[in-house]
Amino acid sequence: MAKQANTLSLGTDSIGSLLWRYAAPAIIAMASNSIYHIIDSIFVGHGVGGAAIAGMAITMPIMNIAAAFGAMVGVGAAARMSIRLGEGNMQAAEKTLANAVMLNLILGLALMASMLTFLDPILQLFSGGNASEETIGYARDFMRIILLGNMTQHMYLGLNEQIRASGYPQKSMRIILTAVAINLCLNPLFIFKFGWGIKGSALATVISQAVSFLIASSHFCKKSSFVRFRREAFVLDWKIIKAILSIGLAPFMVNICASMVAAFVNTALLKYGGTGVHDVVQTTHASADIYVGAYGIANRVVMLLIMVIQGLNQGMQPIVGFNYGAKQFDRVRKALFMTIGCGMTISTLGFLACQIFPEGIARMFVDSARGGDEALMIAAASQAMRNIVIMFPLVGFQIVAAAFFQYIGHAKLAIFVSMTRQMLFLLPLLWIIPRHLGAMGVWISMPIADCASITLATILLYRELKRLRGKM
Repeated sequence: MAKQANTLSLGTDSIGSLLWRYAAPAIIAMASNSIYHIIDSIFVGHGVGGAAIAGMAITMPIMNIAAAFGAMVGVGAAARMSIRLGEGNMQAAEKTLANAVMLNLILGLALMASMLTFLDPILQLFSGGNASEETIGYARDFMRIILLGNMTQHMYLGLNEQIRASGYPQKSMRIILTAVAINLCLNPLFIFKFGWGIKGSALATVISQAVSFLIASSHFCKKSSFVRFRREAFVLDWKIIKAILSIGLAPFMVNICASMVAAFVNTALLKYGGTGVHDVVQTTHASADIYVGAYGIANRVVMLLIMVIQGLNQGMQPIVGFNYGAKQFDRVRKALFMTIGCGMTISTLGFLACQIFPEGIARMFVDSARGGDEALMIAAASQAMRNIVIMFPLVGFQIVAAAFFQYIGHAKLAIFVSMTRQMLFLLPLLWIIPRHLGAMGVWISMPIADCASITLATILLYRELKRLRGKM
């Protein structure tokens, strides 16, 4: 009854206290999840070298594809569960949970088998066939182990989304922090003590996620849990699956687009990096692989900022979903505006950090004392960070707006808002500008795309808020 009251408080407690209660652990969890990948890069950069950082950057499109399937099920199921709980339909909420588990199991196994079978051609495709054999070798060693644990990752992240959506944000945070802590302990052990290099980093990732998956599974096995596993619910229901996928299609498409963008960026950097007059490293002095490694560093930092805002969105999700289901539209609007304000504050702080301390941040990932390529990679990463985040003070608004459409069940609109930045604006820019400006063309394409997508999100959100005012 206490847990039921905790969930029902989503419709009665003040929006500020609810957003703090749900967003704080979600922000910690999402930031920790991003730090999780940063830890991998830092240990690999210092323990193996800059070429290994470039290899991990080549794997980003594959990682995004895997994340796309996990997010499609996890986010879609969490959103549907929140709406069902807001409607007071406990049976439907538990069926949603069971179907999400089965769907994650099927997709995780299928993706693992297909990716492992065609790993080498996929790596060549996502690098444009221009990466050095050393870089491809590191990417291959890393992804083979990561893909073997792909199903565990899907299950762990999906269950954690539903733990949070069913009223346990603190526990959701603790599970992710457990994974980060295990990874932090195993990475130096496997890389430095056992000398396993990049393979050791991948193994540390898989083990930490497997442990967290077991913890998340045990939560739903307890009778004390508000929503839990029930044997009779484990029957594939195509209506529920369709509902999960319809909402989850938005984050799925975002990650698929991110995969395409990462592939385009890697290809552009390997082909044109160092050819522009403003590029800090010329191809006559270093391999274009340096630019791929620089992008890997900058992307890790940018993704940390985005994950913090996504954590804020996750805190907003149960509040918006519950109150939208309960037809309390005034509370939906308040939650949205408060989240937008917090999101823009976070993105502005990230902008300032990347403008003031880019070299210090880059030095965290590679050992400049090695000289040579590592020193050049720091310079290239610093230039990348300064330019990529130019529009970040307003990016927080666009990220929150896209998530809001998703959480109120407007899947098509959420997909459109999320995809325009990547597909409609960024990809054409990446195709044209780097031909003339080299690596600098890659870096400035991103804030230009941000500006266009922010404008579009503003127009669409204004129309949706007018519609909500009519309902109120």
